[in-house]
Amino acid sequence: MAADRLKFILLILFSLFITISNSPLLFAQEEEEPILYYQMEPLDDSLFIKIQEELFIDPPDPKAEIVVDIRNATDQTISVKGSLYPLLALKPETRARIITYPFKLNLEETINYGSLFTRVLDKLRFNNILNPPTVFQISPTLGYINPYFQIMGGERFGIPLKKDIGISIGFGTPYSGPLETNYTDVSFHILGFRGGVFTAVDAMVELKGSENHNNLFVTNGYQLAYTIPFGNFFEIGYLSSSSKFAESQILKYTKQTVNKENIILNPDGTIKYQPYLLQGGFLTYEFRYPVKVLGATRSKFYFANFIDEFHAGFMGRELTLAGSVFDLRMDYMFNSPVRNNQFVMDISVQKIFDYWAYSAIAIGPSVIVSKLKGGGIGLTSIFVNIRVKVGSSL
Repeated sequence: MAADRLKFILLILFSLFITISNSPLLFAQEEEEPILYYQMEPLDDSLFIKIQEELFIDPPDPKAEIVVDIRNATDQTISVKGSLYPLLALKPETRARIITYPFKLNLEETINYGSLFTRVLDKLRFNNILNPPTVFQISPTLGYINPYFQIMGGERFGIPLKKDIGISIGFGTPYSGPLETNYTDVSFHILGFRGGVFTAVDAMVELKGSENHNNLFVTNGYQLAYTIPFGNFFEIGYLSSSSKFAESQILKYTKQTVNKENIILNPDGTIKYQPYLLQGGFLTYEFRYPVKVLGATRSKFYFANFIDEFHAGFMGRELTLAGSVFDLRMDYMFNSPVRNNQFVMDISVQKIFDYWAYSAIAIGPSVIVSKLKGGGIGLTSIFVNIRVKVGSSL
């Protein structure tokens, strides 16, 4: 009898424990209201493309701004880049994916004084900060394919001619910042091998008339490289100048009016800072780890040796955060045989222009932080950088 009573009491206590432990979840489910007016964060390229294909939007943009309004049961709409469509124009399965889409920016939420601090944390999708890269990013023969053309520095613009055969073009080195160098290259790619030439284009460098003591100047030369066929993780190569600087070029790059005070002297007349006039041959390499950061269509972390200068940094295209789409590049250069250490950063934002340029063009500041000619740390260069997306995402 006593044993039965004890079992009954334990059963009651167990039931109470289960009820109490589940009650917060039940209350939370009851208090959580469905979001009926929202912007879809561009974190699912396939869904965004599918929506636009069903609405006959050509070409589809995987990072388009899409706003859904299902507040009125009889008049539910979807807006794509500012153009309004009835939600019923989409297939039932597509509508279901839109309504159950997990990454929504609530356009009806109440704003208060604390929102300044809480909105950013609420919008951070920590489970989407790091994701596996695309197949193209980790391919040793196709990794060069890159639809993003940037006017200063960064990855080369890669054009596929036939799958793993193509060409690439770049202004500035892959690691340089704004108005820093006259380096420009063109390369041919086949089966992970890259061979090409570089030359001097002075137009961009000549826009800046001071703080040029940390610049890099080249003449003409060639470069060869090969990506080891084990993912797109390691590239090794050789770069060499094929002509020497003429006396007129040395004067132009160090002492003429356009680039005055390029060589900074100490009080005793010895050289304190000077530009890097590239001569000779160099072994180059880059360790990189392609990864999808914040829904980026193309991004990587890297460590590289380029013309005996070490670089460490990050590059990302079309990152997504709280509904904004932007590019981000950060590069730290150190241990140079001639130049001071420096930090380069680009931030380029999409959705500024209209029509085709809405998603194709990103624009923003590009800066270099290094030692100034007076000896302190500051901005040695700042300019507007522009990125154009020529092809579709990979």
